[in-house]
Amino acid sequence: MKDTGETTTFLNGEATIELLARARAGDRDAVEALLQRCLPSLKRWAHGRLPSSARAFLDTGDIVQDAAMHAIRHLDTFEPRHVGAMQAYLRQSVINRIIDEVRRVARQPVPVGIEEDLLSRDSSPLEVAIEGETYERYRAALGRLKSRHREIVVARIEMQWSIAKIRERFEFSSMDAARMAVTRALRRLAEDIQSSNV
Repeated sequence: MKDTGETTTFLNGEATIELLARARAGDRDAVEALLQRCLPSLKRWAHGRLPSSARAFLDTGDIVQDAAMHAIRHLDTFEPRHVGAMQAYLRQSVINRIIDEVRRVARQPVPVGIEEDLLSRDSSPLEVAIEGETYERYRAALGRLKSRHREIVVARIEMQWSIAKIRERFEFSSMDAARMAVTRALRRLAEDIQSSNV
């Protein structure tokens, strides 16, 4: 793996939840690692979501930065319940910021009808409990993996890196070698989680 400061911060082998705990305790390096880990995929996801009518005042990058800073200020109220919860939290923050900006620009938003039989997007209490248990098993299994496998799993699952990026960052000789390493690391994680369920 290339030895850069970014890589050391990005891939220290810690699950996002561990970085979050350190960030809540005031660790600035953990906050920086969270931002480095989450912002690139958040920017890709947010690209083009800001309506053109609002782009005269802000661009998508500004929205993402504002949302990230808001999320960092409110980490103490964030409760991760599953893998990817941090990314989902940040995406919701971006959506909220876009909505605020559109309202500010439009002044009079167009009324939207709500169907009476509209289902809630919230998880049921049972789904929340299952997600929490699954995430705890994931964290425990991640902690038992060898360091390199843990880094590959974090890169693929939590940072959502492509196989090509993993190949480059971990200096695999080919795409097949990178794909095989990811498959092997994920299989070991899954086997550990499965064996802890027995």
